[in-house]
Amino acid sequence: MEKEEFRKVVEKLILPLFTGSYVCGEELSTTRDSEVAFGEKNCVLIKPNKSAEYRLVLNRSQRFKSFEINLLKSVISELALVNDLSIHDENYTSLLQAHAIEMAICSALADDHELFSTLLGLVGEIDKWASRTYEGKRVALGIIINQTAENASANKINYSDIIGQDFFALLSDGKNSYVEFDKFGNLMGYVQLAKIKMAQTISPVDYELIARYCNEKRIGLILTSSGDLLVFKNRQLLFAKRRGSWNVYSHEEVIQLLAGRKENYSLKEIRKSIYYTALDSSFVYNGGCLIYLEKGQAENALAHINEHDILSEKYYEMKKAQEIENAGKLYNLQTLSTVEALYSQPYEQFLIDQKCYKAMALRKIIADKPFQELNRRLRQEIVGMDGATIVDFDGTIIATGAILKIEAGSEGGGRLAAAMTLAKYGIAIKISQDGTLQGFYSDRKTGKLKSLFNVG
Repeated sequence: MEKEEFRKVVEKLILPLFTGSYVCGEELSTTRDSEVAFGEKNCVLIKPNKSAEYRLVLNRSQRFKSFEINLLKSVISELALVNDLSIHDENYTSLLQAHAIEMAICSALADDHELFSTLLGLVGEIDKWASRTYEGKRVALGIIINQTAENASANKINYSDIIGQDFFALLSDGKNSYVEFDKFGNLMGYVQLAKIKMAQTISPVDYELIARYCNEKRIGLILTSSGDLLVFKNRQLLFAKRRGSWNVYSHEEVIQLLAGRKENYSLKEIRKSIYYTALDSSFVYNGGCLIYLEKGQAENALAHINEHDILSEKYYEMKKAQEIENAGKLYNLQTLSTVEALYSQPYEQFLIDQKCYKAMALRKIIADKPFQELNRRLRQEIVGMDGATIVDFDGTIIATGAILKIEAGSEGGGRLAAAMTLAKYGIAIKISQDGTLQGFYSDRKTGKLKSLFNVG
């Protein structure tokens, strides 16, 4: 594969798999070098085959994990097989390359050929169900592959005999109930996840039970009613096929990126709560806008927030001082007196007089707790409200469901425009209704807005 062609394939198919990664250069290579190898610091070196005389350098803010290196090796190996076919039809080649990613994901998950074959077959069958309905409704399925169990029965039933039949759509729901197979694809039985021991997981809150259950020896495959295919192992969501494309969930990488490479974001629990909430919102398809401010940027952000949406007396007082100061600069006594009259009463009375029922209700529900201490389901629900949720650097919730004052010339939908407006003061996450997470920040040197991550 020629260098430019390989670079295009890397940018199209490989970089999206690893959140925050980018091509930062290339270096000379010999036949002694592996197709995939660790480089200096956080870099990984890749080339299309052994004989290539160059290796592209991939970089990101956090070191690549061994699991990701194995996945990269599988991807490069599968893409090389496609290249060896020497197909001249570009569209057909693109289809095969996309399927190569699916092959590589199954290969990275499997310890042996039997498990790989079963995984690939089940993923293919689940894909068929994604485009089907049962009695007019979209189907949700849950499948577990138990690598340690083996069906010793003489009368074995393989997944290929039953998964395509209508009755199979009623056997599991992909949240609490699952059909279990061994690594050869033979039916083991039924698993109910009503009572699972607590364990540390990284998963959308709706799928915590399956994440807990799927340790290093179990793989969970879920088809959601929205048509997503989710893959769980090692007690976390590892992969998802959404809208026809595979995504790798590099959770720790995104949590690290939320630090903005600054000391202001040293408290990991807040960053984790921000990311987990964005992940939860991504899988309920309500959309949302979540802003995580840098230390010292609250006052600048308040310029875009309506006083009726503020949930804290501290920030109300900051907004009050800001508005009175701005009114005074207009040299218009009537305007100044109007602003002073608006803010003349104490905060609690202001909420009552201005009939800020949403703010009053949210204050009662949140009860002055910081964002990271709220119930996870509650965080997901408030972020799903129309408008933006703004969280200060220490986890204090400034506003939620806030309709922001957007700068003139902002492009895109309301949530995207809001995210890009407040990204100047921290990190803004836009959660699309299709489940995509987009993170934005402001470059410290140029002041220009940049994409921080794109997941899902």
